[in-house]
Amino acid sequence: MDANGGVRKRFKAFVPDAVMLVPPSLEEWLPQGHLARFIGELVDGELDLTRFYASYAKAKGQPPYDPRLMLRILLYGYCVGVRSSRELERACTDVVAFRWLCAQQAPDFRSIGRFRERHLAALANVFLQALELCRAAGMVSLGHVALDGTKVRANASRHKAMSYARLTEKQKVLADEISDLMAEAKSVDAAEDARYGPGKRGDELPAELANRARRAQAMKTARESIEAEASERARREAEEKARARGDDDEDVSGKGEAAAAAAEPKPTAQRNFTDPDARIMKTADGSYHYCYNCETCFSWSGTGWQDSYRPIHP
Repeated sequence: MDANGGVRKRFKAFVPDAVMLVPPSLEEWLPQGHLARFIGELVDGELDLTRFYASYAKAKGQPPYDPRLMLRILLYGYCVGVRSSRELERACTDVVAFRWLCAQQAPDFRSIGRFRERHLAALANVFLQALELCRAAGMVSLGHVALDGTKVRANASRHKAMSYARLTEKQKVLADEISDLMAEAKSVDAAEDARYGPGKRGDELPAELANRARRAQAMKTARESIEAEASERARREAEEKARARGDDDEDVSGKGEAAAAAAEPKPTAQRNFTDPDARIMKTADGSYHYCYNCETCFSWSGTGWQDSYRPIHP
């Protein structure tokens, strides 16, 4: 029984900070029939990756990511419509299938972009291999992959067969599709570099929120600021009403204090962590953004000066 005399409901245990004695295996993360498993097996056992490994034969410096890892996430990304290097990096942290494919190594978007740029020609070739194998296995078009489990009369349908001429034609079409996809990915990366900056992923928390302790302090400060603003507004409005009624100064002050003490912020009140002084304002295009309202005032008069700078005073 709980404190109110009701029956206490028993919930499933939920301990987010629990330390696991035996860490979960990556193999438990995905069902056996998942597309990511097919892609992983395809890259690890069916594709010819000789050109990728050969390009590192004389390379110096820090060990690069294994080409198999990069190909796994790139190929799976193309299959599910994730082509941006930044989106791929996010997926390697947030999406179980990508985390499984990269074995939790999570390469950053710069490494993904450099790999794609370095191996552009080899990628086109290996993607073509992958597509042909996918089609042979009963998959459909790149960018929308699904299993085709329909069987009519026999496991081999005559509609799956192609003549040599048709195969050659289809291979050219696939090569063109791959070329377009590679160009699109490069274009997306360039646009995101321009938007976020070459070294930024685009979804980073502001510096003041990156640390847990700083996050807690920032939220506390924002809450106190919203409460103080609500109190000040209530005080001002109460004092203005009291003065309008002709109350004396003591009554005006008392009613202002009482209103300030009882004031509660509106549930929709907001405070921006990056720039706490900014406020939501409606802009000329009708949308709402955090802004400052800048006003310019000036006066005019005639002078006898020939130049412009001497008569100007701030």
